[in-house]
Amino acid sequence: MHRLLVLYNEPKDPAHFKKYYVETHVPLANKIPGIKNARYSFDVKPMGPGNAPYFCIFEADFESEAAMMDAFGSKEGQAVAGDVPNYASGGVTMVHFPMK
Repeated sequence: MHRLLVLYNEPKDPAHFKKYYVETHVPLANKIPGIKNARYSFDVKPMGPGNAPYFCIFEADFESEAAMMDAFGSKEGQAVAGDVPNYASGGVTMVHFPMK
């Protein structure tokens, strides 16, 4: 298994981010071929004192790195990637890794 982890910073307009993300972006992401599992959360909390460094997190699992790369090369994957600027005004970090 291979995991994509998306970490969203605090946006300029949190209400717009949440509404757009839930109503538009997540349905687009759910159309990406090859996703085995996907989940997100706005309830990000630090383990210790202080504020969480991220506003939202998203995880998606794929059969392999090749399957993930193929998925994001698809028209659905490209649509999802192109949609990010419509809501993620605070910036985003995307990483991927094999699951052990």
